[in-house]
Amino acid sequence: MKYLFSTTIICCVFALIASAAFAGEQMWSFDSDADDWEVANGVWSVEDGAYKLAKGGRAEHSLVGEAGWADYTVEAKVRLDDGNWAGVVFRAQSEMEYYVYYLNVPNNKTELWRHKTGGWDARDKIGELAGSNVTIANGEWFDMRVTVDGTAMQLWINGEDQGELADETGAGYAAGQAGVWAWETAASFDDVKVSGDAIESLTPVEPQDKLATTWGHIKQQF
Repeated sequence: MKYLFSTTIICCVFALIASAAFAGEQMWSFDSDADDWEVANGVWSVEDGAYKLAKGGRAEHSLVGEAGWADYTVEAKVRLDDGNWAGVVFRAQSEMEYYVYYLNVPNNKTELWRHKTGGWDARDKIGELAGSNVTIANGEWFDMRVTVDGTAMQLWINGEDQGELADETGAGYAAGQAGVWAWETAASFDDVKVSGDAIESLTPVEPQDKLATTWGHIKQQF
């Protein structure tokens, strides 16, 4: 019986390690810099522990991550400092080709657009979601979370489920980088996090070390 129990535990350990090897997250708190971010357009800076965009033109955004990221969750704290539209980018194939869910202050809603080549403002509207249990306003931090799975794009704001939209046009992007975005708006962003099965953690756990520690705990029980 003891042998059967230990064998079961060992199998579970290996299953957990295998799962961890294919899942991870990356996070940016902007405590000092944003060196690994790629500015597409706009004037960006790191100030007071946040990634800030000065008020400027249309579709100003900055990107991070890998073009091969497919199904994942991107989260960010978003604050509209001066202006009406700011949000989160995902599945960016290039500076011109990406999706964005952005907060719309005047109409208390969130809009989903697919940007495309031809200009910073070349884009197609996928849909919009009325604010559910949230009031979108200037000067307040909002926690945005977007989960993309296939063509489905689920949105939460401050933990409140806002609904799901899907790009069923056949012209969508299957994978791409994450980012932050604003349109003629000064905005601040913080604690950006991307997580998913295909995301490689910035500080990965060494499986061998984890296995040795876990095996040590198991042996102590016998």
